[in-house]
This record gives sequence, C-alpha cells and structure tokens, in this order.
Amino acid sequence: MRLRALLETEALGLRLLGGEEELDRSVRGVMTTDLRDPSRYLTGGELVLTGLAWRREPADSERFVRILAAAGVAGLAAGEAELGAVPQDLVAACARHRLPLFSVVEDVSFASITEHVVRQVSGERAGDLAAVVDRHRRLMTSGPAGGGPDVILDLLGSDLDLNAWVLSPTGRQIAGANPGGDPRLPAAVRARLAGEYLAAVRAGRRAPHRVSVPGTGTFSLFPVRGGRPAAQDVRETVLSEWLLAVEADAGDWAAERLDLLHGVTQLIAVERDRRDAARTVRRRLAQEVLELVTAGAQPAEIAARLRVAAPVLLPGLGAAPQWQVVVARVEWGVPGEAAAAGAGEAERDGAGAPAGPLAQGVLEELLADPAGAGMDPTDRVAVAHTGDEAVALVALPAAGDDEQDDTALHADRLLDAVREPLTRGLDGDGRLTLGVSATVHSAEGLRGALEEARHARRVAAARPGRVCAAGHQELASHVLLLPFVPDDVRRAFTARLLDPLRDYDRRHRAELIPTLEAFLACDGSWTRCAARLHLHVNTLRYRVGRIEQLTGRDLARLEDKLDFFLALRMS
Repeated sequence: MRLRALLETEALGLRLLGGEEELDRSVRGVMTTDLRDPSRYLTGGELVLTGLAWRREPADSERFVRILAAAGVAGLAAGEAELGAVPQDLVAACARHRLPLFSVVEDVSFASITEHVVRQVSGERAGDLAAVVDRHRRLMTSGPAGGGPDVILDLLGSDLDLNAWVLSPTGRQIAGANPGGDPRLPAAVRARLAGEYLAAVRAGRRAPHRVSVPGTGTFSLFPVRGGRPAAQDVRETVLSEWLLAVEADAGDWAAERLDLLHGVTQLIAVERDRRDAARTVRRRLAQEVLELVTAGAQPAEIAARLRVAAPVLLPGLGAAPQWQVVVARVEWGVPGEAAAAGAGEAERDGAGAPAGPLAQGVLEELLADPAGAGMDPTDRVAVAHTGDEAVALVALPAAGDDEQDDTALHADRLLDAVREPLTRGLDGDGRLTLGVSATVHSAEGLRGALEEARHARRVAAARPGRVCAAGHQELASHVLLLPFVPDDVRRAFTARLLDPLRDYDRRHRAELIPTLEAFLACDGSWTRCAARLHLHVNTLRYRVGRIEQLTGRDLARLEDKLDFFLALRMS
C-alpha cells in the first residue's frame, strides 16, 4: 500500500506535516517505538509510529530522523498525546531528510493504525502471492517441474515474511526457506515438529496444529495431502504424509490466508507425487530382484538383474557395487503392554492399514537420509514389498580390499534421529521393526543377506519399544536365540534367579541386582568391579556372598555366571 492511501483514510486521523512529494512510497509494515535508536529493529519500508518520548532536547530530532532515513523507512507518524503539537525541530529534520511526517490526533490509538496497515499489507501480499502460486501450479501440473517446493517457500518468505519448511514424517527436511537466517532447521526441532504433527493426526485434531518449541518459537503445521482422497483409516497415511511447518501462530489468521496456505500445500503435493513417480523404476527393480531371490533363481540370472539396477541406483559408478538388505515391518493392533514387554511378534489388526505398502513408504523415507542429517540426497535405495513386509535393496560404492566400509548402514544408528517422531505416529497400537544385513559383493550372497535381515528383524521384534532395529552383528551371539525362547519359559527362568534378589533389594535397598550386573560386566574381577561401583572390595565380597546365599548359585562357576547373564538379558 502507499502512504497516500493512509492519508486518505479519514478514520486514521492522520495530518500531513511534510513530504507531500514522497507520498507514493510503499508501506511494507508498521512499527511503534520510543527508542532513541530503533535501527536494529528496522528492515525498511515501515511506517514508524512514535509518542516522542525519546525527545529530550531539539537536537534529538535530527539524530532520530537521520537513523530512520538511513534505515529506509517509508514515513514517520508522531502522536500529539504526549507533547501536544509536533515540535518544529522534528518537522525541519524530516524535511531535510525527505522523510514524510504525519501527526496523529490524540483520540486515535496507534493500535488502530497498526491494525489497518497490517490488514491492508497482508491482503495485498496474499493476493500477489496467490497469483504466483497459481502460476507455479499450472507450470508444475502441465509441464516440467517449476523449481520444486523451495521456490514456493522462497515466495512465502519474500512476499509474506513467513519462514517455512517442508518435512517428512521422520523429520527429514525436504525444503526450507528462512530469508533472515539458516534455511536448515536443527535436527531436534525437526524431530519435535514431526512428532507433534503425527501425534495430532493420530488424535484426530484439526489442522493447522500449533506447536511451541522452547528457545525457537511457535510453529503452525499443515498437512501436505494435495488431491489425494482421504483415507478411511488414519493409519494408512500417518507415517507417509509430508507436512508444512510455518514459523507463525496461525490461530488468528484470516480465512483468506489459511486458504492461501492450503493452496501452497497442494502445490507441494504435486512435487511429492513427482518424486513418488520417480521411485517407480527403483521399486520395480527391487520387486524383480526380490522375486528372483525368493523363487530360488540361479545366481547368474540375479546378477543380470543387479547389473540393470546398479546404474539406476548409483549412476556413473564404475566398479560393481556392494549390496545390503534391510527388512521392515509395520504392525497395528499391538497392545501397549505387549510392546513394552517385547513379547514376540504381534498379530496385525485385521482392520488396520495395509502393512506392506506402508512399510515400503516408511523404509524409503528412512533410507533417503540414513544418517538423520535432514538432507535429501539422491536415492540409492530400491524398496519392494511382499505381504506385510518391505524389503530394501541398498547399493553401496564398492570398497577396496584395504578400505573401511564407512558407507554401510548400521542398525544402531538407523533409527536414532527418527525414533521420537515415529513413536508418536505409531501411538499406542503400532510397531516398526527393522533388520539390517551385512554387505554382500555378489548375487550369490543376496539370498543369505535377505534371510539375515529377516532374522535380525525378528530379533528386533522381541525387544521393548515401538521402534526397534537389529543388525547382522547380533546374529552371531546369544541374542539370536533369546527371541525364540517361549515367553512362559523366559518368565519362569528369570523369576527363579532374579526374584529373590529383587525382593531383597526392595526390603533392604542393598543394590544386589546392580552389583550382579557390574560383576558380570567386569568378568568377575573383584578390583575392577569394586572400582566401578566405588566400593571397598570387602563390601563387594559381602554383596556377592549374599547373592549366592539367596539364589543357591556360585558365581565362581562359569555355568552359574552364564545363567545370571542370560536372566539379566531376558528380564
């Protein structure tokens, strides 16, 4: 809007004191201040409202106006409530610096002027941006991509002063725009926003969802659904939808602005559909390889299919890659007690979401950014699904004989950055379990890698928690056997060995269980265990003697040490 329009609005009670030739200046915002030096808060284009409390002597007017002119403000409006008529020294200073000056009559509040300017400026910006959004929508739906979500987020920042980010349900940043700062949100903030969004969707709350992040600010979260039909069961989409996070409180936004943000999410959804379509080739390759492996095809036939997949997943790669297999499963209808206790595989609710396709989408999202850095690298993953299971074929650059394989996926790191949001999305009735194989160098090893990943996933399924993973390293130890011990046997075994110690600890606060854990972790070394627990060796010997007395076992015997070790692992 122009300064001239403000002067012509009678309800604002503005009177022009100087600068008539500058009335065509654009007003981009409004600021009320009585600071002697408000420059740090000015960005240019503001109408500055002041009550003149900063003026103590005539020379103050020159200093104040010089600061405003250097900041590029549109104009100055001085209130008459404090000093009565606007001082002539201020009028003269504004004339020297060609800064339009208005007086504000006593019975008009600064709040009413601020509300009018904000409403007019926001309406004009929204109209301009809506036209740009419409143009980009036509470009992206009828031809080549119009620049992706980053372009439209840049427009939100430049035209509406809104910082915004597009996030995946795992908290991965897909796009972002923050003209005044770092365009990348910190990992902790991304995880918090994704978790709050998934929790709100599972609870059935209406968008936009308002989230306050301490030390960062307030965000409004909008779903990115586009023209897709709404799922009857929220579990079909909760782990696969993108979200738009806007750094603002949309609770008091006008309907026009909310409609504009809805249009922005539809535009971003077009880009989401494009990326899904680009994954079609990878999915088909993974499905073909999976079918060959499970059907027992000859290694030569599998190798031929892998040679087709390698250039797609690692374009420009000279040497033959290595491969890893990751298996994932999403289960619904898992009781909270069963998940917390880590009780075996749970039956999927018959009315729940189709587990295979959902697990496929979640696995693609996880492996697009396996380090949890919030990046969006080129896909090197092909994911298929069969039944309730998703299987990912991960291509890795070939490592030399003496090279450390730093590119391989590790189960213990894969879920660290995404555990919080995914746990919120699974809520009280779902689980995600993953298994990761070792790397293999040929088609002959692929069948073994698939079975290895499936075994590892079953190990993960026996653990407590909503989101669990296990790797191939754990299949070479007792960990592989524990998940397949019947639950009643596990409970009886641990109760017989550990319940006497727990009861004694409860009555006497003797810390026998922690002492036993430390003693076994120190391989039965008295001195190392005493140092670890900050105890005298005689005190440690007394506690170990009490453990042996209560259980009838001898911790000097290897068999009894092993029994205690397994009981602690299964408890």
